[in-house]
Amino acid sequence: MIITRATEYAIRALLYLARQPRGEIVYKKDICSHQNITPAFLTKILQPLIKEGIVGSQRGVGGGFYLRKDPAEVTLFDVVVAHEGPLYLNECLSDGDLCRRTLFCPVHGAWKEVRDEMTAILKRYNFALLAQQEMCNLEELKAGVNK
Repeated sequence: MIITRATEYAIRALLYLARQPRGEIVYKKDICSHQNITPAFLTKILQPLIKEGIVGSQRGVGGGFYLRKDPAEVTLFDVVVAHEGPLYLNECLSDGDLCRRTLFCPVHGAWKEVRDEMTAILKRYNFALLAQQEMCNLEELKAGVNK
């Protein structure tokens, strides 16, 4: 499984929003220029997050986007599911009645364990943590350049 480009860019845009003061409207052009995303694509990729109540938008001259939730309350899992849909990994996990082998298939349990672990890891990474890590990474990079 490879996440789509839309999901990757949505994560980048959300990370940018997470670094701004809570509730502050960020101009579309600023997000686009800092994250190298076209304006039309930015609007498209943020729509699922707006629908989920993670991001808010304001139209008009002073319009833009803002986080509706605290960055600590939004995880990578939230963004992936908003864009990609539920994580099944295999069709046998999508509907209990779909696969007749579920009760005895040893691979079904393996798929379920992988999905559950992946879900747990994605839920562990919230955008407050990611924004803080990004700032640390940038400071280390800057310190390394100045040596």
